Amino acid sequence: MYKHILVPTDGSRLSVKAAKQAVKLAKALGAKITAFHAAPDFGSVYYGDDFILHMPSPKAQAEFAQKQALRYLSAIEVEAEVEKVECEVFHTISDSPYQAIIDAAKKKKCDLIVMASHGRRGLSALVLACETHMVLVHSKIPVLVCR
Repeated sequence: MYKHILVPTDGSRLSVKAAKQAVKLAKALGAKITAFHAAPDFGSVYYGDDFILHMPSPKAQAEFAQKQALRYLSAIEVEAEVEKVECEVFHTISDSPYQAIIDAAKKKKCDLIVMASHGRRGLSALVLACETHMVLVHSKIPVLVCR
């Protein structure tokens, strides 16, 4: 059935839960996964759940995004390793995370996207739920949404 699953993550609890379900699904199907993180391009300001962090330069933003992506993606790598599922990871910075997710699925030739219904709390949850909705609306690749 499905042979290659894209697993986008934003590092939220629900995103991690969806990733665990994706790894279990991949194991059951004998599929491989690609874990993916699309960091939003905030220019010089990062808005988190409870803070605003000013980035002094584009280089600092890229370093921050790299560090954050590696932290989020390594959790999926560990889960895949435990379940003995082949896993590749990559990330990008994008003004349009939903489009980056769709593009990543096409680029990696994935035949399924498994993602959380929403991510963080508050305003950022609204934004991330919108990203899931946009992937559902625009993707020609099947999308499995985990609550």
